[in-house]
Amino acid sequence: MVDAARRWLGTRRVGHLGTLDPQATGVLPLAVREATKLVFYIASGDKSYSGTVRLGAETDTLDGEGRVVSRHQGSLPSEEEVRRALASFLGEIEQIPPMYSAVKRGGVPLHQLARQGEVVERAPKKVRIHRLELLRFSSPDLEISVDCGPGTYVRALAADLGAKLGCGAYLESLRRTRSEPFGIEQALGPTRLDAEARAGTVERNLIPSAQAMGLPVVVLATEAAGRVLHGGDVSPGSGLRQAPGARLIAVDEEDHLLALLELRADRRLWPLRVLRQP
Repeated sequence: MVDAARRWLGTRRVGHLGTLDPQATGVLPLAVREATKLVFYIASGDKSYSGTVRLGAETDTLDGEGRVVSRHQGSLPSEEEVRRALASFLGEIEQIPPMYSAVKRGGVPLHQLARQGEVVERAPKKVRIHRLELLRFSSPDLEISVDCGPGTYVRALAADLGAKLGCGAYLESLRRTRSEPFGIEQALGPTRLDAEARAGTVERNLIPSAQAMGLPVVVLATEAAGRVLHGGDVSPGSGLRQAPGARLIAVDEEDHLLALLELRADRRLWPLRVLRQP
């Protein structure tokens, strides 16, 4: 998708704010041009997903794209058993990252090692499940909805659910509906974006950085703008009611993006990241 966005927008300066599994669809925020400098400052927020878990089998990738490595021979759990098991995952839990993931071991992504037939020990990490709801029970398939903290693998959640139920499970399908601060209602599919690129209208879909980050905007006059672009601090004026530590987006009088600023204890605005060349 990053490569496609580079074609649509005519720039190499495109980055992403968090990957999706190959089989997944949904929200994939991209940063374009100067906004790529702000990715570090956008907090990795909560995520929401909807998906289908299939009971009774396990795969090597923990999802439907993998090779089945075991099948359950007995009866499958009831809806009530599934609901009780799902409830046990609420709150802070530990997950072991899947071998087929972008987590690195010695600088090498685990999925590369997995494709070479290697399995290495992975340390569990703590993640938080805010909500885990069963939307539909149609054994062997379960439709679920998840609200979770950053770093959560829904594939691992599906596999752990199968282990808890004693029948095995894998993630058959997945759609990310929210990646804070962005929701599915803001998402545009590649077919539409490709068409708009050909029509020359794709740029209108870009979300201003200040809006995307949810930060207030300060307009700087020419002299102050020049000072910020050279790394200098400026006075916020008497109208700013923010507390020290607050961050703001600076633009010039023509609404060009200049910098990400932070209000320090001395009540001066200091540039955290300059976004334009002086």
